[in-house]
Amino acid sequence: MNFELIPVEHCDLKQYKKMAQEAFQKGFEDRFGKTNAVVLPEKDIEKSLNAKGSAAYKAIVDGTMVGGAIVVIDEETQCNSLDFLFVKFGIQSKGIGKAIWFELEKLYPKTKIWKTCTPYFDKRNIHFYVNVCGFHIIEFFNEKHPMPDTPENFIGDGNEGMFKFIKQI
Repeated sequence: MNFELIPVEHCDLKQYKKMAQEAFQKGFEDRFGKTNAVVLPEKDIEKSLNAKGSAAYKAIVDGTMVGGAIVVIDEETQCNSLDFLFVKFGIQSKGIGKAIWFELEKLYPKTKIWKTCTPYFDKRNIHFYVNVCGFHIIEFFNEKHPMPDTPENFIGDGNEGMFKFIKQI
């Protein structure tokens, strides 16, 4: 596999967003069935892309975009966030997500703490973050303990909650 993780260019954004949305949509629908609701609205992607310290990367395998990630880097504290990591639907479980993550770690060697979240229902993601990437679950957001700043119309967790993870370096 000829793998590269390179910055997203403006001309890539339409395909990049569509690929991310499809990956999140299909993951949700695999668990809950078909829905007309948009699991990952474009405004959520834009919020991450426009955050202070944001960097977006595309994963390229043999010349084709196959996934990506958006990180938010705090140069002062080095407490950094992985906002999104996705692999194109249909080609998961081939080591692409792992390659994306470990390349991100190389790109940001000063990081002290990485933070991210994933839905409770997504066992594949939980396995990935805990067993492959070395994150630890530190919080469980649910109806009794809501996630701060969650939009009212958020459906990405299937109303089952979200895990918050950290990885201390």
